[in-house]
Amino acid sequence: MIIRKELLFEGSKGELNMVAMFDSGATYSCITPEKAEKIAVLLTIRHPFKVQTASKGHFIVINNVVRLDFYIGKSHFSDEFIVVPNLSEDVIIGAATLQKWRFHLDFEHDDVIFDPAVTKIQLM
Repeated sequence: MIIRKELLFEGSKGELNMVAMFDSGATYSCITPEKAEKIAVLLTIRHPFKVQTASKGHFIVINNVVRLDFYIGKSHFSDEFIVVPNLSEDVIIGAATLQKWRFHLDFEHDDVIFDPAVTKIQLM
């Protein structure tokens, strides 16, 4: 199951509102090259990696990533997004980001739940 929410994304070059698909079945957070290039400088992966898609036997090569900030309401989050050609959505929030920020997907109310305390970063 998935939840879609319009969020503000910020990168090194600017910001953009996009509908994000929260998908616990996706391992990593992803973004299309077209959207990524509008708001961030793409970072080249020194050793590109090959990932399998949902289609059996179909692989794509990932060459770039971007670091993006995003907001749910007034709460600020950030993570690395892999840049995926021909992605079906503009941006996908995957399981690694869901776990990192302790998001819970509330399918009954079509909402993303989180403890605001996780957004308070402590450096020790």
